[in-house]
Amino acid sequence: MSRAIITGASAGLGSEFARQLAAEGKDLILVARRSEPMEALATELRAAHGVGVDILTADLSEPGAPGRLFGQTQELGFEIDFLINNAGSEGPDLIHTRDWTKHDAYLRLMMTSVAAMCHEFIPGMLERGYGRVINVASVAGRMTVGGDYSYGPTKAYLIALSKALASAFSDQGVKVMALCPGFTHTDFHASDKLTAMKSNTPGFIWYDANVVIREGLAALEKGKDEYTSGRLYRVMVPILRQRWTRGLLTLLGVKL
Repeated sequence: MSRAIITGASAGLGSEFARQLAAEGKDLILVARRSEPMEALATELRAAHGVGVDILTADLSEPGAPGRLFGQTQELGFEIDFLINNAGSEGPDLIHTRDWTKHDAYLRLMMTSVAAMCHEFIPGMLERGYGRVINVASVAGRMTVGGDYSYGPTKAYLIALSKALASAFSDQGVKVMALCPGFTHTDFHASDKLTAMKSNTPGFIWYDANVVIREGLAALEKGKDEYTSGRLYRVMVPILRQRWTRGLLTLLGVKL
C-alpha cells in the first residue's frame, strides 16, 4: 500500500499539500504534533475524495523522531513513494536567545529531521524505482537578509540538500525538489510579530497557498530540483541576490 507522507500537516502548506494530493486520489499519512487538526482534515479528505488517511503524531525537533516514524510506517505495511518535508517554524533569535537548547531543537526540526527523513525513506523509493520528495524551503534561503541568521540559513541547507539528491537519483526514478515559496497566505504568519509584518507589506507580494502547492507539484513532475513559486519572486530574487543591488538598497535605507 503506497502512501504520501506529509510532515507539518496540521495547517498551512501541509494541509494544502494533503488536499491537492487527495484530490488526485493519493492515500496519505499526515504527521504533526497536534492530532486534533489532522483528525478534522482527515475526515474532510476521506469524505471528499474517498482516500485513505492515517495520522501519526510526532515532534520532529526531538532526536530520533524520523526513525520512529519510519518504523511506524513499516509496522503499518505502508510503502512511502511521496515524501513532503514541510514541518517548520520561525525559530528563536540565534544571538539574543541565550538558551542553546532552543536552538538545538530548532536546527533539528528545520534541517536534521529533513535529512533524516530522506535517509529513512529514499532507499525504499530507489529499490522500487519510483519516488517523489519535496523539501519545503523558502525564498529566504536564496538570498541574504540582514538579521535573518536562523530561518534563512536553514532553508539554504534544504535547497542544497535537495539539489544534491536530485542530481544523484533523478535517473533512478526518484525526483527531489526544494520548493521555495515567498510570502504565502497561511497560518504560519499567525504570531504577533509576523501578523504585524504582514499588515505592513503590500498585498501583491502575497500568494495563495493553493497556487504555491499546485505550481510546486507541477514543477516536481517536470524534473525541477528547485522551484520558486510566484512569478514576482522568480523575477525579483535573482536581482536581489546581486551584491550591487543589495548595496544600492542599503544606500537607500532598505535593509536586506
